[in-house]
Amino acid sequence: MSESERERLLALAAGYVLEHGIADLTLRKLGQAIGTNNRMLLYYFGSKEQLIEHALTAAAAGFPALESAIAALDGPGPLLDRLLACWSGIAAAENLPFHRLFFEVFGVAAHRPGRFDRFLASVGHDWTNRVATSLRAEGVPDPQAHRLARELVALWRGLQFDLLSTGDAAAVADSYTATATAFAERCATARLVDQPTS
Repeated sequence: MSESERERLLALAAGYVLEHGIADLTLRKLGQAIGTNNRMLLYYFGSKEQLIEHALTAAAAGFPALESAIAALDGPGPLLDRLLACWSGIAAAENLPFHRLFFEVFGVAAHRPGRFDRFLASVGHDWTNRVATSLRAEGVPDPQAHRLARELVALWRGLQFDLLSTGDAAAVADSYTATATAFAERCATARLVDQPTS
């Protein structure tokens, strides 16, 4: 198997699904669009579902603001400032094509169990685990850190959807600022509660 050819086809597939989505995707149509055929795509990726999962991962790599957004939580400064920086990165206009693809794939995965199980597991755990790690480093004890992380990621997902459906970035950001302020205060309270008494 030629790894360079696989990577070339994967990059082309990622670009295609970002532009066209997956609703009407067939391997035959994709193969014609990127200069190959469905048999070669099956050879390199095993199935349409596996190809889409790989393409989504490859597509995400083309949106560095998303990775920087999550990494902002580990940066210096007050927690609230870092929370606001996270959302600013997630909501960056250049990320909208990825958000559209993300929710389309998520909808198909939720509607058709078994087709994108690895994708669902990744969606359900990756960001939550990263946020929980950051909150623990902030001094928030378990299990509060994990519960708060799940809540924050759910908030981000909902606001991503709101951003896509309304296009009102300013209103979404304003809503997030109020919630992020309360969230930072809850994290501070969790730290204080866990402090040993002298």
